Amino acid sequence: METFIQIAQFTLAISILVILHEFGHFAPARYFGIKVEKFFLFFDVKFALFKKKIGDTVYGIGWLPLGGYVKIAGMIDESMDKEQMAKDPEPWEFRSKPAWQRLIVMIGGVTVNVLLAWFIYSAMLVYYGDEYVPADRLKYGIAVGEVGEEIGLRNGDQVVKIDDKTVTRFDDVQIDILLGDNVTVVRDGNELTFPIPDEAKKSVLDAEERFIRPRFSNTIGLVAKDSIAYNNDVLVGDKIVAINGNAINEWTEFQSIFDQAKGGDVAMTLDRDGQRIEKTFAVGEGRSFGVGANVEELLVKDEYSIGAAIPAGLTKTWDVLSKQVRQFKLIFNRKVQGYKKVKGPIGIVEMMAPEWDWYKFWGFTAMFSVWLGFVNILPIPALDGGHVMFLLYEMISGKAPSEKTLERGQIIGFVIVMGLMVVIFGNDIWNLIKG
Repeated sequence: METFIQIAQFTLAISILVILHEFGHFAPARYFGIKVEKFFLFFDVKFALFKKKIGDTVYGIGWLPLGGYVKIAGMIDESMDKEQMAKDPEPWEFRSKPAWQRLIVMIGGVTVNVLLAWFIYSAMLVYYGDEYVPADRLKYGIAVGEVGEEIGLRNGDQVVKIDDKTVTRFDDVQIDILLGDNVTVVRDGNELTFPIPDEAKKSVLDAEERFIRPRFSNTIGLVAKDSIAYNNDVLVGDKIVAINGNAINEWTEFQSIFDQAKGGDVAMTLDRDGQRIEKTFAVGEGRSFGVGANVEELLVKDEYSIGAAIPAGLTKTWDVLSKQVRQFKLIFNRKVQGYKKVKGPIGIVEMMAPEWDWYKFWGFTAMFSVWLGFVNILPIPALDGGHVMFLLYEMISGKAPSEKTLERGQIIGFVIVMGLMVVIFGNDIWNLIKG
């Protein structure tokens, strides 16, 4: 059932994005009087699941869920319709229109992607607000594992800068460290700046887990039902003051000392509303005490009006785009080998929440809309950006590239895109084989 929900969320998100992206091409094409022959969700290789002709356009749903397309008359695209291109241009064809109109048609899809992400982020801010952990709330600093230590971080560090940017939100620290060149921390009262090794970034990507977490206070925020803590009347809000005489100041100290004490009786001192309570528990090896840290103590939630959410949504969209552009440093870095972690449809489905969560769904849809817009505008023939590149050349030089040049460019671009698809699907298949 969980897999079905993940597939359903991914399919719905992709369907929304593809339809709106292609509508971004369709609408200006029709506005400028250009004939659109086909408008398809997914690809109809050999056959379609559904199709219906309305006016001059065949609308349909293909069976191969790897995107979608509009077929614009008189345009050299992936269809490679040489028969139509061999005829004299008709006034309703793409190639008969001024370059500036053709440019608007080609950037329409990417424009819709950006506008959609902006709208979703703004709407989410109004509906959900913005919940995050301010960096200056981390009284006890950060907790790191072995991978975090490879970067140079230590338990208790306060991360204050990444490159020359001051850290204000802890939520952004992990990705910013991966994309940064150096990090500045406050350690034992001293400010220390050190480079972020590429080898450590590779370890982070290989581990595929968080390498940095906030350290919480010694206040209990969760008691699991029927756990040792629950059955011994330990309550949410209790502070763990000591274990077997060892003072506890923050949560990682509790975890470490409690794990060492397992296998026998554990004497625990609790503070409940200023009153000291002594309890002793028998905790066997491998048993869990059943308590969690008070995560809520670090969270801040900002509420947004519609007027405030619109510019904040644009800022969020730009920030997501900026991070995606910077990630190319990891993908093409030979030491980091980020290309091995690029996910295709299978990997992305596995990333989806196993239960239907509208907050995560819309967040993913907005992020992926930015990603589709960015990838499509890359100056690679066969993508929107390739067409834009040729159109800009035409507008600047005053001379259009020959149809032979456009055809060859389309073929080269198709080979590049297929090569990328092989890498992406290869990663998905390899990850399935591994585990």
